[in-house]
Amino acid sequence: MKNTALTDTHISLGAKMVPFAGYNMPVQYEGINTEHHTVRQAVGVFDVSHMGEFLVKGDKALDLIQKVTSNDASKLTEGKIQYSCLPNENGGIVDDLLVYKLSEQEYMLVVNASNIEKDWNWISSYNTFGAEMEDISDNTSLLAVQGPLAAETLQALTDADLASMPYYTFKKARFAGIDEVLISATGYTGAGGFEIYFKNEDAQHIWNEVFKAGEAHGIKPIGLGARDTLRLEMGFCLYGNDIDDTTSPLEAGLGWITKFTKDFVNSKALEEQKKEGVRRKLVGFEMIDRGIPRHDYSIADAEGTIIGKVTSGTQSPSLQKAIGLGYVSTDHSAQGTEVFINIRNTPVKAIITKLPFLK
Repeated sequence: MKNTALTDTHISLGAKMVPFAGYNMPVQYEGINTEHHTVRQAVGVFDVSHMGEFLVKGDKALDLIQKVTSNDASKLTEGKIQYSCLPNENGGIVDDLLVYKLSEQEYMLVVNASNIEKDWNWISSYNTFGAEMEDISDNTSLLAVQGPLAAETLQALTDADLASMPYYTFKKARFAGIDEVLISATGYTGAGGFEIYFKNEDAQHIWNEVFKAGEAHGIKPIGLGARDTLRLEMGFCLYGNDIDDTTSPLEAGLGWITKFTKDFVNSKALEEQKKEGVRRKLVGFEMIDRGIPRHDYSIADAEGTIIGKVTSGTQSPSLQKAIGLGYVSTDHSAQGTEVFINIRNTPVKAIITKLPFLK
């Protein structure tokens, strides 16, 4: 198992550590509910240094990115970020990712930890353009500082005006006394905040400075457990659960990042699927009766016919009710449709609802 530059810090803080995507990661410190509410109401810090970062450079960098990603990266200007996915040849998704435009001829791709090697090989296999690629994952640390008090907390550490940064933009600036830190107005919690990229050797110093700056705001370290409940309340997909090599971006509700104004891997087949319509859709549902939905539980209609399966589920700390995502046949996907989640062989009533769960 790999460690991040901050693994020893998490252990010293009493974190419960678990193997995740080949890394030794903190799943919780005080408890998932407490950590969840800290992020929704104040500010929390996630060590997400296990994520992968690739640099793509040169005058053909954009050509390669356009070929392998579904979104239109030509729309990016310097300092902007785009959510996208890597379609495979069979209608599924290799991974979802962020594309950063660092300069006219340099981009950074941020990919899921479990897919670093797979994504690298996939993108490399299409690099007939001669774009220069560099995997900087092992040398890069990443903190997600999330919550309504994140900007106020971090502003003390930099001259960059954080409050004025639009969502999905970034700046390189001096931060906590370190030059060239990438500060990104992104995150996967729906609570607002920033993601901060820097070299491993600066990790402990930056962690300490962030916690000093946030002390008055009740800042706390947050584990992967709360990261999951926070993203699920927003209806955000998790690779390996809600999207994978067998799920189409159109089925997953990611048509908005699938642009047919350009040619990309499997674009013709996906365009055909859009014309014909999908047979199943990723939907959100809330439990009406008591029970917590879990990954791979089957979903049935009122007659007991299996119409789909759960991909993610939890008890929502913010809403105090059980929620989930799952794929169902399109004719059962309308909001307000009653369905049944088979929990330990017992059908438990739920209702399909609009995303995000947390308005």
